[in-house]
Amino acid sequence: MLLALLMCYAGFVALCLSTDRHHGELLHSKPSPRRRLGLRVLGWLLLTVAIWPAVTVAGWGQGLVQWCAVLMLSALLLVLLLPYRPRLALILAGVGLLASPVAAFATL
Repeated sequence: MLLALLMCYAGFVALCLSTDRHHGELLHSKPSPRRRLGLRVLGWLLLTVAIWPAVTVAGWGQGLVQWCAVLMLSALLLVLLLPYRPRLALILAGVGLLASPVAAFATL
């Protein structure tokens, strides 16, 4: 379940960075159209692929329910961090992506 959480959070951060406002606030630049499209594709891909670890651990019935809960939890975390600690939100996404291979091996 940790892997699904890390992937969902990173996916939401990528979708967040695909907007002009948040990209400028966090990275101090305006995203190019190509970068914006890449971040959107990456964000949706991470959110979609996060179904896999949830279903692998708990089966289809419970896995989809747990995936929805992880989606809500990661979105809530991002929404609470962005106004007060925007840099921490970005750092947590990076650390989460670095820790995701460890979480993937932990589920095996």
